[in-house]
Amino acid sequence: MPSSVTHFEIYAEQPEKLAEFYRELFGWEIDKATAVDYFRIRTGSGDDKSIQGGLLHRPIPTPHSWVHYVSVEAIDDAIARVIALGGKVVRPKAAVPKTAWYAILEDPEGNVFGVYQRDAAAFPLPEPDI
Repeated sequence: MPSSVTHFEIYAEQPEKLAEFYRELFGWEIDKATAVDYFRIRTGSGDDKSIQGGLLHRPIPTPHSWVHYVSVEAIDDAIARVIALGGKVVRPKAAVPKTAWYAILEDPEGNVFGVYQRDAAAFPLPEPDI
């Protein structure tokens, strides 16, 4: 029987602030659990099979992430929002030929994640002539 991903966790020095970052960026529902220092993250509507996660105080100094890819409708808009919300671009937008566009980003706490926009016409841009 193959193993599957069950959930994800995002570690932070300031969980409340980082929860707001992901609420604003992706529209995720993020609620603090009762009686524990843990935020539950719901990435989908509840009736689909989307992966769920949690956000908590960083229990270990490193690593800062396991790269998760989040599906977005408009990758350029997602990248711009990350920057506006205090994040950074780690790997600029690139093509998975004839499949999708992706970029690797960093949240304000240094956690790395990817965004992924399906596009059957995606193709690497030609290198500029020098």
